[in-house]
Amino acid sequence: MVKMTMIARVTDGLPLAEGLDDGRDLIDAEMYKQQVKALFKNLSKGQNEASRMSVETGPYVFHYIIEGRVCYLTMCDRAYPKKLAFQYLEDLRNEFERVNGAQIETAARPYAFIKFDTFIQKTKKLYQDTRTQRNIAKLNDELYEVHQIMTRNVQEVLGVGEKLDQVSQMSSRLTSESRVYADKARDLNRQALIRKWAPVAIVLGVVFLLFWVKSKLW
Repeated sequence: MVKMTMIARVTDGLPLAEGLDDGRDLIDAEMYKQQVKALFKNLSKGQNEASRMSVETGPYVFHYIIEGRVCYLTMCDRAYPKKLAFQYLEDLRNEFERVNGAQIETAARPYAFIKFDTFIQKTKKLYQDTRTQRNIAKLNDELYEVHQIMTRNVQEVLGVGEKLDQVSQMSSRLTSESRVYADKARDLNRQALIRKWAPVAIVLGVVFLLFWVKSKLW
């Protein structure tokens, strides 16, 4: 059964639409929504290159497709056929591109296409019962294959993002510290030069002063 549906722009992770009644009967619905947002964040950083993927999380699976820099994601029970889940997403993609395609790049606020929920709910109802003649026909459609779509664990996927973030933060910190060390090294070199040449400068100054005084007296 389809439990949750969300659509987001891949370039910046901006949520564009979602099923408004999704998660009402779902335990820990907020936790799963946070995982979805984390996935969108990873995708916006280019950390998952696959355009189609299934991500296991507890008793559910996130399925997503990326087309035209938009991610269409749904969460289903593990027992729900993968083939139907991806065909459901394809239906959403086709309609979303047809209705909102020209405005996707210019959308500036979250859930700018929230009215798309009407189509989400209508389409979700068609896919809920896997035993209908329509859905059985889709399951038997040999032209639509999902065997090659990768399946990963949510901790593995999000963990990759966290590790890359840590590496990025460490790199920034090392760069900052290297600048501090470089500044300190320049100061130490300057002080060493002063200590080295200051006595010579003082002696030359005294000699010059003596010559000047002597010339005045003569």
